[in-house]
Parts: sequence; structure tokens; C-alpha cells
Amino acid sequence: MNYMYAARMQTNDLLSIGDVAARSGLAPSAIRFYETHGLVTSVRTAGNQRRFRRSTLRRLAFIRSAQRVGLSLEEITAALSTLPSGRTPTRTDWARLSENWRPRIDEQIQRLVRLRDQLDSCIGCGCLSLQRCALQNPEDKAAASGTGARYLEPASTGTQAAG
Repeated sequence: MNYMYAARMQTNDLLSIGDVAARSGLAPSAIRFYETHGLVTSVRTAGNQRRFRRSTLRRLAFIRSAQRVGLSLEEITAALSTLPSGRTPTRTDWARLSENWRPRIDEQIQRLVRLRDQLDSCIGCGCLSLQRCALQNPEDKAAASGTGARYLEPASTGTQAAG
């Protein structure tokens, strides 16, 4: 968006970086970071100050949600690149993007349920850090399944710890 276009927009259609930060809950440095990486755009005033369209707040909410789901910056960039540049994204646009998150969210829910159910007795990692691990994971058999919390991972080939 260029300055001439910004000049034609009504002043109340544009927000300062401070306003965007306050409304989005993000630090101005985070907003500048996203702008540098092309996730949001701003226009410059005659005094070279950044101004953001109100729709930037939706994009920032999308970015924060995507990060919470575990999407990488590259995945977020790819998703946002499918949105129309000439108009504010619609509910249908956002629904299409979020549909791709459902399997990842379902997997996270399953992992959290397993963690919740086993947290008080076994963290399922094969670390032998708990006295009971010697009983549930003799000779560190979980290590053969790989690193990390093997009993909590969905693709684990190890036997689930009995808690």
C-alpha cells in the first residue's frame, strides 16, 4: 500500500503501531517483526510513521492462534499468502485456513489428555528419573522408541506406562 492510497483512506481507518499493540496484546517489536517478514503491512504517513489498517488486528489474531497451534512462521506465511490482498478476509477465508489445523489440534488434545492422565505417576520418557520408572521401563526399554516422552507420543511403538 502506498502513501497516496493511505492519504485517501479516512484517518479513523488507520491505527498507529501503539494502537495495534494495545488492541492485539503484542509488543510493537513483534508487530515490526511480522511486518519485516511480510505477515502484515503498513503505510507510512508524511512524517514516516507506520499506520496499519484495522484488518491487521484480524491477521495478528490469526498469527497468534496459528502459533499456539504450533504452526511455524513459514507455515503461517504460506497460509496468509492465500488470503486476498485487495480486501479484508471473510469468515469463509478464515474457515478454509483453520480447517487445515483441525488434525493438529486433535493430536494436541490427545497428547494433553495422555499427559494429564499419566502426569502424577509417570512422565513416560524413559529417563528413569522416578523410582517407579525402574518398574515401568526396566533397562530403559523406552529409549529404543526414540527420544522424548515416548509413552505420550501418538506414534510411540513403546508399551504405554501403567502409571
